[in-house]
Amino acid sequence: MRFHFYAIKLSGIMILIFVLQLLIPGFTDFFVLNGDAWSQPWRFLSAVFLHGGAGHLLYNLFALALFGSILEKLIGGKKFVVVFFITGILANLVSINFYDSSLGASGAIFGVIGALIFVRPLQVVWAFGLPMPIFIAGVLWAFGDVIGIFIPDNVGNIAHLSGMFFGLVLGALYKKRKRRRANPKFVIDEGSVRSWERGWIG
Repeated sequence: MRFHFYAIKLSGIMILIFVLQLLIPGFTDFFVLNGDAWSQPWRFLSAVFLHGGAGHLLYNLFALALFGSILEKLIGGKKFVVVFFITGILANLVSINFYDSSLGASGAIFGVIGALIFVRPLQVVWAFGLPMPIFIAGVLWAFGDVIGIFIPDNVGNIAHLSGMFFGLVLGALYKKRKRRRANPKFVIDEGSVRSWERGWIG
């Protein structure tokens, strides 16, 4: 299975778009997720590639490059891209009901993490200053986001949780499909058996 470095390429696109945010007045306002998205649906996708500052961007780039590359290696480039975009869009469809405006790839990245938790739950990652299985890290991240919902800040906790949920669903679907392919049903073709009998038994 060829590795396409899609997570790295998506990171490059985000860097380019962040430069455009800095250089073009009104660029962010035209693509950010807000109430206009119901009549301007591109915002559900475009907001995934926007960021509110250099720190926000760098944090997301690190997470996307790390977890995205691991997931792409496990399930393939096309499936990784599907997970990224589907969970990012669905997370925005949920979060628009709770925030006046939002932007960032966090929903999609948590979707990638959710899929990775289901596909490779014992994958060791570095989180909270310690090496741990990703499913434990995921539980801790989710717990932190649940608490964050009740503490006003600028973090899209609901987008994180939504993205992780949809990522878990896609990861479960992928793992189930992979298990089916790995254990095909054994089928005996009656015609072949009778041909063998005629040739060897007479």
